[in-house]
Amino acid sequence: MSGWEMVAVALAGLAAGSINAVVGSGSLVTFPVLLAVGLPPVTATVSNSMGLVPGNLTGAIGYRRELAGQRRLLLSLFPASVLGALSGAFLLLHLPAAAFETVVPGLVALAVVLVAVQPLLARRLRDRGSPTARVGPGRTAALFGFAYVTGTYGGYFAASQGVLQIGLFGLLLPHSLQQLNAIKNVLTLGVNFVAAATYVVVATDRVDWTAAGLVAGGSLVGGYLGGRYGRRLPAWLLRSLIVVVGVVAIVVLLTR
Repeated sequence: MSGWEMVAVALAGLAAGSINAVVGSGSLVTFPVLLAVGLPPVTATVSNSMGLVPGNLTGAIGYRRELAGQRRLLLSLFPASVLGALSGAFLLLHLPAAAFETVVPGLVALAVVLVAVQPLLARRLRDRGSPTARVGPGRTAALFGFAYVTGTYGGYFAASQGVLQIGLFGLLLPHSLQQLNAIKNVLTLGVNFVAAATYVVVATDRVDWTAAGLVAGGSLVGGYLGGRYGRRLPAWLLRSLIVVVGVVAIVVLLTR
């Protein structure tokens, strides 16, 4: 990797860390750059997931105020996300990429639609309760399933994981969009960390440590910036940004 290529990878990590903290889909920046500098697809995916973990951490810390009162919910969803991450990592290492990527654009499209119409659906599916209101067992089970599915998706192909999480969780949780984003940041941190740890243990030969380190350094700073300033965005602007990023994700995935 040349000097300019290393700079490009680090800058891509910076952008991805910021985008992931605010919306998700930062991998749509880093993944193409890693491919462009010569990494094979699986190596690029593995190295990318490892490199984004520091940015996920700083992004989650930046949204810590929005996590107030969410400990019980996160403790119930986190195991599902971890199990999903393990499942996704297994699929990545054992299945052809085309076997899963054929459904990825459809999943992202579903997420974009859910985010766009979430306020209308929320009014019809539930009363707008307190942000810290207790979620009943039926919805907890559904949220557990959503966490597992999005964790599997994230463990296999991290791009737009956050868009999918916000779209699905927003249907069942009486939370603001910024609170949903904070929950997304914590769960995404868990998914990427578990997937990265799995790759280190069972697929060390598929890790490009230089690329992973450059993405990590950039995403660390980007996650901090996104967490610091992204939480100030009004709900309508954040929702619009999520939809735009999701549409771009679909175009990139269909033309990649």
